[in-house]
Amino acid sequence: MELTRIRLGNTVFEGRNNAYVIDGDTPTLIDTGVSTPDVRADLVEGLSDAGLEPPDLDRILLTHWHADHSGLAGELAVESGATVFAHEADVPLVAGDDDAFSELWDRRDRRFEEWGIPPAKRAELESFRTEFAGAAGESVAVEPLTDGDRVAAGDGELSVLHLPGHAAGLVAYETVSADGSPAEAFVGDAILPQYTPNVGGADLRVDRPLAQYVDSLDRLAARDLDRAWPGHRDPIDDPTGRAGEIRTHHVDRTRRVIEALDDHGPADTWTVSARLFGELEEIHILHGPGEAFAHLDHLERHGIVERDGTEFHLVDADPDVPALFPNTKY
Repeated sequence: MELTRIRLGNTVFEGRNNAYVIDGDTPTLIDTGVSTPDVRADLVEGLSDAGLEPPDLDRILLTHWHADHSGLAGELAVESGATVFAHEADVPLVAGDDDAFSELWDRRDRRFEEWGIPPAKRAELESFRTEFAGAAGESVAVEPLTDGDRVAAGDGELSVLHLPGHAAGLVAYETVSADGSPAEAFVGDAILPQYTPNVGGADLRVDRPLAQYVDSLDRLAARDLDRAWPGHRDPIDDPTGRAGEIRTHHVDRTRRVIEALDDHGPADTWTVSARLFGELEEIHILHGPGEAFAHLDHLERHGIVERDGTEFHLVDADPDVPALFPNTKY
């Protein structure tokens, strides 16, 4: 596999994005970075280092719909004629479908009311979103993928592994070793080497966000990969171990949510978020309460908390927290 990692200097969101290019009979780009001139320049330079130019691309594979992974897909597809692929759950958002985004914004407004985000913070978030509205780039035709599909890339194939949680349509693209087992994978934001991917705020369409994400961590860990190539920062040489660390982080955070409610008493999502993360700015005004909500939702589904309007209150202040995250074998 002729693989080149392209480091992108995105400063809009989490930062330090990666795109990956696989050369061969089917030159393939995995993720594109956000649609800004600086990031495009980084991408073109990285392609050049791999002996390619944008018109040489045949396929563009997206791990998920977020702009820092898909923003340049539209203009690259026009320039190269490359076919763009994404999981079927994310196709409408990658394609720039107005109805899909309208539904997402409506869902966001309802969530913000439920979470109790103050009007001033909502205005700050909206200002941030408006400032970077062009980061998602141009609309583009997208071919849908589902779990287990195989797609040509370079001189071989990649297998699609659906890992919802951070996004409804997040997928990893797995290489396949000589004996047919997965060897490495391009994992997007399923796992990251330093940060824990946001759950609950990053994609408001995801039902049971924490449960789905933990299931995805378990599924990824079970692949026993030799290496994971993440959407941000450096390669992960022990993907199973990293998935376990992130899982443990969420068990610990669940305990912190219980402690916050036990200390404060009944509280809305924004109040719990403040206990967890303190003052929030820009995109974190969405991600902080989203993360708190994912844990509160998980606790509610297990009968540990109950909801009265917008407030949650403890039913059981001393639950067996690890038992709320079953079926893990590392």
